Amino acid sequence: MSLAIDGRAIGPGQPPYVIAEMSANHNGSLATAFDIIDAAKAAGADAVKIQTYRADTITLDSDGPEFVIKGGLWDGQRLFDLYEKAHLPWDWHAPLFDHARRRGITIFSSPFDATAVDLLEDLGAPAYKIASFEAVDLPLIRYAAGTGKPMIISTGMADADEIAEAIAAARDGGCRDLAILHCVSGYPAPPGDYNLRTIPDMIARFGTVTGLSDHTLDNTTAIAAVALGAAIIEKHFTLDRRGGGPDDSFSLEPADLAALCTAARTCWQALGAVDYGRKSSEIGNVQFRRSLYFVEALKAGEVIPAHAVRSVRPGFGAAPKYLDQVIGRRLTVDVAANTPVDLSKLA
Repeated sequence: MSLAIDGRAIGPGQPPYVIAEMSANHNGSLATAFDIIDAAKAAGADAVKIQTYRADTITLDSDGPEFVIKGGLWDGQRLFDLYEKAHLPWDWHAPLFDHARRRGITIFSSPFDATAVDLLEDLGAPAYKIASFEAVDLPLIRYAAGTGKPMIISTGMADADEIAEAIAAARDGGCRDLAILHCVSGYPAPPGDYNLRTIPDMIARFGTVTGLSDHTLDNTTAIAAVALGAAIIEKHFTLDRRGGGPDDSFSLEPADLAALCTAARTCWQALGAVDYGRKSSEIGNVQFRRSLYFVEALKAGEVIPAHAVRSVRPGFGAAPKYLDQVIGRRLTVDVAANTPVDLSKLA
């Protein structure tokens, strides 16, 4: 159960794959988008992800009440206006792909319709990400899957049946390298909504590489997800949370992303494997375990009395578990006080 994006293996046997989601945090500036790519690379992210849509490919230019957001971060905004403001212009895509490749960081995108997939194919996108809101768009999933590229599907708002349908659509469309992300589509999302114990269930139930798309405000949820088996971590990323863009307020800043990259990989490394053996860092401290020592001088042939032996540090004598076998035995040699008990010198 693994896949690879742009030559980077992803799965349980690999360090977590960290995706910095640019989303709308370019705030209408190509220069800012370049800077976000540079900052993501400097922070240690494996990839930076953009979103490929236009307002007219994702919604309708309508003033109808169902096209106006009610409540939450974007309360009162028309969908069309929000997406017109937030979208990344299509003529920026080629410069951004070129810039990321020069910087040595993977870049890919979330397409929101077939024309977006076509554009990204022309640019040589190495993978596709299906956003949570599009997880029910099975025709889009099948179309993207037809490219044969690796695909990641976010599952925010999707129930188990809908996740299974999305996976089936990807497989039917030709996708062989597939991952899914546990997600809560709140912006921001409270940690208590995440129910991270769902992640190991998803791994067992769907048999795919599984990760987390995290919309909480810090890194705690993401690190906990790694401990539960998440192989991918995606977080929104900005240069400045106070930038005023539609996604800035719930995104990580560069120092936070760097901390996430380090902590996620440390967590994964610490998980290791089931191992009850002595660890390399412990070897030098074995001497400080307790062991049996003579606390009185005794002559060869004497029976060892209880008051002549104690369990103390360091650990150069016989293990304390042998105490009952030492008391009452005869010595074959003289022993000095404060010397370790050697079982081979007992009769």
